[in-house]
Amino acid sequence: MKGYVIALDQGTTSSRAIVFNRSGEIVSLAQHDYPQIYPHPGWVEHDPADILGTQIKALAEAFEKSGVEAGDIAAIGVTNQRETTLVWDRSSGKPVYNAIVWQCRRTAPFCDRLAAEGVGAYIRDKTGLLIDAYFSGTKIRWILDNVEGARERAERGELIFGTVDSWLIWNLTGGREHISDYSNCSRTMLFDIDRLRWDEDLCRVLGVPMSMLPAPVPTSAEYGRVAPGIKGLEALAGIPICGSAGDQAAALLGQGCVKPGEAKNTYGTGCFTLMNTGERSVRSLSGMVTSVAWSLGGHTTYALEGSVFNAGSSIQWLRDEVGLISSAAESGPIAETVPDNGGVYLVSAFTGLGAPHWDMYARGTMVGLTRGTTKAHIVRAALEGIAYQVKDLLDAMELDSGRNLSILKVDGGASVSDFLMQFQADILRKPIDRPKMVETTAFGAAFLAGLAAGLWSDISEITGLRQSERVLSQQWTRQRQINITANGSGQWSGPENGRFQNEREHTGREDRVVERLYQGQKRPYPRLRQADTGHRERTSRVPAQARDGGRPVLPADNTLRRAHTRRRGAGAPKAEKGRREAAARPFIHRRRRAHKPRGRGRERRDAHARPSARGGRGGRS
Repeated sequence: MKGYVIALDQGTTSSRAIVFNRSGEIVSLAQHDYPQIYPHPGWVEHDPADILGTQIKALAEAFEKSGVEAGDIAAIGVTNQRETTLVWDRSSGKPVYNAIVWQCRRTAPFCDRLAAEGVGAYIRDKTGLLIDAYFSGTKIRWILDNVEGARERAERGELIFGTVDSWLIWNLTGGREHISDYSNCSRTMLFDIDRLRWDEDLCRVLGVPMSMLPAPVPTSAEYGRVAPGIKGLEALAGIPICGSAGDQAAALLGQGCVKPGEAKNTYGTGCFTLMNTGERSVRSLSGMVTSVAWSLGGHTTYALEGSVFNAGSSIQWLRDEVGLISSAAESGPIAETVPDNGGVYLVSAFTGLGAPHWDMYARGTMVGLTRGTTKAHIVRAALEGIAYQVKDLLDAMELDSGRNLSILKVDGGASVSDFLMQFQADILRKPIDRPKMVETTAFGAAFLAGLAAGLWSDISEITGLRQSERVLSQQWTRQRQINITANGSGQWSGPENGRFQNEREHTGREDRVVERLYQGQKRPYPRLRQADTGHRERTSRVPAQARDGGRPVLPADNTLRRAHTRRRGAGAPKAEKGRREAAARPFIHRRRRAHKPRGRGRERRDAHARPSARGGRGGRS
């Protein structure tokens, strides 16, 4: 009986392939990095040939290293960076433009226009998402509007769109299958997550021909087989491709979060926190988004999700751009060389702020620098900044779901940092559960493929396959004196020279310090929160629209109605953009000028203005 499955894990910075056995153990792994392309500030692209080439190479190497016979491989599963957008020729398979990466901010102005036209409530109701350049729909629109001849070709049916899963499956099946699973479809801002189909009205509003879109399919099913003649994959021809899910949905499954209320956070290029909400698609009131997690046996599981756009990329920034560390592994030990952050806080909004703020124009901010600031303080601030943003997500998620998380399961490259995980446990005041096998994203895809191929029989089996490597509990206890205070003194001031007389007093003091630390981190962007609040209010207003069967009737053409003209005025969009840009700048506290009595100042000015005896104006000679 076939006892192995291969997962393709196509990520933002690398492509990997992992061979798993029936016990969920890694047999072999291969990985290849590929370059990032930054044409302009805030723009991020990938070469589609790099995505495909590195993934095929990783698959071939992992298979060869495994020593497994091709006949023993039950299936191949796919997981991928989700919102990244590709458009290619249906006949030739040639892309018309580079892949526009999920981090790319180029469509922010169009998103502002959509919000101003009052379609935000409809988008949230149908897709579970908020209007943001993060998602695929506006990226498709940009390609069609900015690549010469693309729109005309798309309307003739010559061009097709896909997220990375579609691109890989289309190529691996020799162009026979143009599909995308429900979890990836739900990240496009074009997909009705309750009806599990493309929304015609949203496609019209965003100017995307429906003929471009892939066929939506469940997350576990046979989609096609590896085509013969693919260089390097000749031995794998005929193996079925049986499972597909976006990377974060796959990680939720791979972590064994199969019950409502269970949650995980992936510390990758970004941070992505997902909570299983069962078969109910919960609409967030706190800046979270709702997506399809998986669909098995006709039952669809949904998830609340919050995204931090820059997490592991913050560590890469420390290494590659500013040269404070030579490897990511150094960050934790360097951070531990200082007792605290020295009052330094870093908000790594290099490509904007994700949930719950959703500010496309925010940029990175560092505050609290003094002459005594060292590289260790900055490195520590970068790591702590990741944890603080994850706390923002979980606070909002608990509010939306009405559930208090008992434990947070973690994975991703940065989760191997004991310093980061311990700090996360301390500020959340919740245990952090790190698995023995950290490749949970790939394992989720492998499990979906194995379910369809008969390698596993039921989703509950995955909980028995997951094992914890370490559970980190909160360590800010009576036995460990906290040497971080809001005033940066490094010592407690209190009873018994910093010792607590009883556990109750200690717990209260500790909680207050945690909260003061957290609020200290939030000093760089109080106005960002205000800007975000205004954004959500604007997008939540439902314009006065005629209704057809309970559904808002959207504009008939691509020119969207301005729903708030009377309220906002003609110059409002420009003014709003100015306010957003101002909010994203570092906040510099200027020293107030000493107030001078009006009369005295006036006398002094009059004296300078009084003509001198020799003529001309008075003043110093």
